Amino acid sequence: MTLYYRTHSWSSQPQVTEETIELWKHLSEKSNWRIVQLPNGFYQTEYQDLSNKDTWIDVTRRETIEGAEKAIDSSVEHFSKKVSFLDGPKVVKTFE
Repeated sequence: MTLYYRTHSWSSQPQVTEETIELWKHLSEKSNWRIVQLPNGFYQTEYQDLSNKDTWIDVTRRETIEGAEKAIDSSVEHFSKKVSFLDGPKVVKTFE
């Protein structure tokens, strides 16, 4: 078995590319996700590829369909938060 490790170091915060932003927006919409049942009985979550609408990219496997849907909901929420913070940090409280 061959393992590949890669590390990065930055002197400043890495810049997000337009491709990454497009992917985050794509993944933040639940309509771009699906669940398929595998021959072993597990359920696999997949999202539709941006460049080829006929291709689906597998993400996770779960024992139940409820678990798979919860995984999709969590992913959608995660990427929605990433998209909402693209404009910078949000002010949550100010003091006088």
